[in-house]
Amino acid sequence: MVIRHFTATGYLIWDRGVFLHRHPKIGLWLPPGGHVEINEDPVEAVLREIKEETGLVASICEEPPFKNMNFDYPKSITPPRHILEEHIDDPIVGFHHHIDMIYYCKPIDTIEALHQGWKLFSDAELKKTLELYYQQKDTFDSSLYPPLDVLTLGIKAIEATS
Repeated sequence: MVIRHFTATGYLIWDRGVFLHRHPKIGLWLPPGGHVEINEDPVEAVLREIKEETGLVASICEEPPFKNMNFDYPKSITPPRHILEEHIDDPIVGFHHHIDMIYYCKPIDTIEALHQGWKLFSDAELKKTLELYYQQKDTFDSSLYPPLDVLTLGIKAIEATS
């Protein structure tokens, strides 16, 4: 049986672009995200991870599903836009899977506090790179560009929040 960890990822949208960084451990262009900690729901996890990794305070773009319900209890937790199962081959933890809950997010105020190392990939840049991926599928170097899932979800996040 494969060990599974629950994670949350936030596609942080700004000015028709999405913030990505070259992940220090695996060298791929990825959005902010990480493990859901004990006693934390996925929304709390993704907002914490965005703050820790980017320095920005963010909010979820989705509306709670029970917004128009006439009750305060039980609390509704905003569901993710997508849930992915990712295979992780970590040199320290070993092989395991991430059940990754994907959210579309936006900075609450400005981006002045953005930590170094983050790049804003525009919608046009993501689409151009996606075209390149399909043209050079067999030789596409995902160490130079965001991987296919990040390109696709980045475009979807920008389109859904614009």
